[in-house]
Amino acid sequence: MTKLPSWAGVKPFLRFERPSLDRRRAALDKACTIGDLRRIARRHVPRMVFDYVDGAAEQEIGLGRARSAFRDIEFQPGILRDVSSTNLSTTVGGQLSGLPFGIAPTGFTRLMNSEGEIAGVRAAEKYGMPFVLSTMGTASIEEVRAAAPDAQRWFQLYLWRDRDKSMALVDRARDAGYGTLVVTVDTPVGGARLRDVRNGMTVPPALGARTFADIARHPRWWVDILATEPLSFASLDSYPGSVAQLINEMFDPTLTFDDLDWLRREWSGRLVVKGVQTVDDARRCVEHGADAIVLSNHGGRQLDRAPVPLRLLPRVKEALAGTDTEIYLDTGILTGGDIVAVLALGADFTFVGRAYLYGLMAGGLRGVERAIEIPRADITRTLQLMGVRMISELTPEHVRLLGTAGGDPADFGTVTRSVPSA
Repeated sequence: MTKLPSWAGVKPFLRFERPSLDRRRAALDKACTIGDLRRIARRHVPRMVFDYVDGAAEQEIGLGRARSAFRDIEFQPGILRDVSSTNLSTTVGGQLSGLPFGIAPTGFTRLMNSEGEIAGVRAAEKYGMPFVLSTMGTASIEEVRAAAPDAQRWFQLYLWRDRDKSMALVDRARDAGYGTLVVTVDTPVGGARLRDVRNGMTVPPALGARTFADIARHPRWWVDILATEPLSFASLDSYPGSVAQLINEMFDPTLTFDDLDWLRREWSGRLVVKGVQTVDDARRCVEHGADAIVLSNHGGRQLDRAPVPLRLLPRVKEALAGTDTEIYLDTGILTGGDIVAVLALGADFTFVGRAYLYGLMAGGLRGVERAIEIPRADITRTLQLMGVRMISELTPEHVRLLGTAGGDPADFGTVTRSVPSA
């Protein structure tokens, strides 16, 4: 005779959750991956906003290859190591960072959520990590300082055609206590971001009926935007021309290494060159005064089919051996495992852009914090499963390229060090 289950037998397996009145916060708390945050973000903002963050240039091949490179990493774990405690802190630019990644510079940031850069820098302050403010940021140099006076604040610069305007920003950053200047060098002209063109996300905007209808379906977003200060490039609000003219001023196709020399003479703090994509240019940046470089193809948003930073890293590491130059990397990073792979291959630090913006779109400050907490937990777990206790113990021997995405598997084998014993 079949026996029906009793309540006493079923009860231990049931768990009733207290309903949350804040559905968005509940969704954020349940998010396990950056992909989960991306899905939440997609529901909460208009398509043109989501695509601005999510998209890349032309056919988006470069971004796809960057993500494939991370998928093709195989970890080489060590067993029987004591990993009861781990340390995720590292030194970047002479300062201690609580985590081995920082928040990359992003433009139009308050378009994602009205908290914009203020949410980013406050989260960075909370977790003891660097925050990079963009020239095209929607909170000013001074507002960001006031919002998080103890944060590690860096400033990203586009060298203008008008050098006096460039120096005005540099001087403001210096006066506001930004000790590191990040000059972006991969934007002689703007990339062809076709999603933005199709959605009307151009400069100035060209919004059609479909886009307006999409915005109307997201009342919480547009009420949030309309109820706050008008969207602008906050550090550039005194610019007399149109936004289109401003972009043309910023993206200067005449830039050369002579301009980098000029900036090095004018800026006495740490100078980081962002957008390095070849070994030869990495060497030249060091020769022209860079204290650090960022291997980056602008998140795939400029030149499609540009080199994948992860594949470039070991060769650049070998080329700069013997120098004091720090090497950072961005593009395609979505998990803590991605960050571990970058550090194992010899980078000193990493930056995340899209992951941060997915969190911002999903839930403002709380969403940004979740976008930090998720990879932090990933890194901790990955290190423990690999038998590694701290960032400094990672070596290229901890990773291997499977090679299914193309390229030379030997790309990841040019820098070798022994794996530390337990």
